[in-house]
Parts: sequence; structure tokens; C-alpha cells
Amino acid sequence: MPVTDISPAQARELQRNGCLLIDVREPEEWASGMAEGARPISKSELESQACHHLESYGQAAILICAGGKRSDACAVELSRQGYSMLYSVKGGTQAWVAAGLPVIAYSASDFDRRYARQMILPNVGREGQQKLSNSRVLIVGAGGLGSPCAFYLAAAGIGHITIVDDDLVDLSNLQRQILHKNSNIGQNKVNSAKSTLNDLNPTISIDIHKDRITDFNISNYLNNIDLVIDATDNFKTRYAISDACARHGTPWVYGAVHRFEGQVSLFTASIPDGRGLCYRCLFPESVDGPDAPNCTEAGVMGVAPGLIGVLQASEALKHILGIGKSLTGRLLNIDLLSMTMHDTQMQPDPECPMCGSNGGAGDP
Repeated sequence: MPVTDISPAQARELQRNGCLLIDVREPEEWASGMAEGARPISKSELESQACHHLESYGQAAILICAGGKRSDACAVELSRQGYSMLYSVKGGTQAWVAAGLPVIAYSASDFDRRYARQMILPNVGREGQQKLSNSRVLIVGAGGLGSPCAFYLAAAGIGHITIVDDDLVDLSNLQRQILHKNSNIGQNKVNSAKSTLNDLNPTISIDIHKDRITDFNISNYLNNIDLVIDATDNFKTRYAISDACARHGTPWVYGAVHRFEGQVSLFTASIPDGRGLCYRCLFPESVDGPDAPNCTEAGVMGVAPGLIGVLQASEALKHILGIGKSLTGRLLNIDLLSMTMHDTQMQPDPECPMCGSNGGAGDP
């Protein structure tokens, strides 16, 4: 069906008679002024979620953009979807202003503008974005894994991020630890991380602790935490995270890298809820030592922790939003040299010393 172009004056008259006027520009454009009475809905959102904004396929709607091209294209797409009473304002907002028709100032909140592309997603929306804003995530480690993970969680709008790390920024870190810059060498990693994340998103809360996680202090950091990110490179800390999270019933995202390879999973063991499958189900005993070198000893391609850290952030966001298929019960293995990946199915170990029927000892 061809698009029906109408003049601003015709659009105003239809609007007075109850026709819906929709400004399909982008949020940053609305702030420059909007046709009076227009409803701000970006073109991409209207095209993907028209059923949320139009009551029926026959509802009359006038579309307006800056100069008329986007509203024409949007009308064509909605017509293809079955909507039949669509108009496009010829010349757009520019013509509306030139015609002397009323314009209002539109002040999109920083929240709306910052997360506009994310809230367009049908399984996120404003409600999902609010979930992210209300969530509290603990990231253990501000290095190779913690850097990309923290970046994307902060950008996504996780409302409160706690970062624990006891190390200093070194020149050798900069090849992969993108939270830090050359000017940060010698600083505490947590201070460098906080500065970087505050620059990225000053609307969220970043809490930092220069500390090394152990069996004896990890529980101090789990109060009111919704999810933990393991961004470490040693088994002792990882076991401390897994054991404490199982005791508290706190989910945590596992990530590990070795040279050109990496692994990711989500563990949700909960002793209070009688739910198994923790890290000890997979590796009952620590393999620290010469058979488990860290990045300093084994080397690592910088993009490997970058990729794994981003996947950890993805698992965290999916879990908090309650969307998609998580890696719970699956260990995702990635080989960058061959660019292959596969997942391994995991099952709770009924004999697990931590989450099994005979496990679950109290805090150290």
C-alpha cells in the first residue's frame, strides 16, 4: 500500500480530531523540539513493537520525523505488517516548524536516552532496565576478565557494582586489561577501575575494595549481592567464591582463560534451597601448582579474556533479566585458534563435599 503523505497543516487537523501523531526520530533529536502532542517512539521501536503502541491494525496514525524520509520508510514497513491507516508528514518536523505550528520542548531523561537501544528490545523494555538498575553485582578481579565484564555491566546499567582486587596496575597488564591506561601504572587496580567506569556511566554506584578474597572474608562481600562474577586467575579464590556462593545461595558466573582458550559457565548451587552443581562437582580438589599456571606463567592472547569477559557479562545480564537459555549445567569451551566452541553438560555430584547430600559445611 503506498504511503499517504500529508502536509503539516493536514496532520494538525487530523490530530485535533483524535488521530495519533508519532515522532519517529531518535531520542537525542526529540530534545531539540517536538510537534505539540506528538508521542515520542523511535522508528526502530515502532517497527519492532507496533502492537504495543497501536491498538489495532486499523488505528489511524500520523508519523513524523525530521524531514519526511524516515516517517515514509516507517509507514511502508508498518503497512507491510498489516497496519492500514498510516500517514507521513511531508517535510517532517522542519516543515511543521516552518508552518508556524506549535512545538514543545521535550526533555528525555538521561535514563531514557542512555538505555534507549537496550529498552527497545522486547524482552528488556523499561521494566527489564529497571531490574538492571536495581541489581547488585560483585566482581572479583579487575584484570583481564574483570575489565570487559565490568565495562559492559556498567554500560548496561547495573545499578551497583562492587569490585574487589588487591593488585596494582602494571605495564604488562595493558595488553588485555582494558579498564586501565598507561597513566594508571602503579595505581591500585580498583581505583583505576572505578575512575574508568565512572567516566563511562556516572549514574551507577561503584564500590571498591583493595582486598584479596579468601575463604575467611568472601562472605563479608555477599550481603545483598544478586550475582557474583569470578574474574580471577587462581583456583584458591575460585573455590572460595564457589563455596561461599553455595552456602548463601548466590549465583555466580565462572570464567577462565588459558593462552588461546577459555571457559564460561553459570553456577547456581544453593545449600539453603537444596540445589546442587557447584564448582567442586566439576573439580573436587584444587589443582593449583605447576599444572595450573596463571597468565603470567602460561601467557595469554589479549582477546581471549576480552571474549570470555564479555560472555560472562552476557550471562549475568540474562540471569538478572530472566531471559534466554543460560549456561547453568553447561560448560562452554572456546578455542580461538581453531575458532570452535562446544559445551559440556554437567550434573550435580551427590557426593560433592560442598553441595552434595553430605556436604554444606558452615562458613570457615
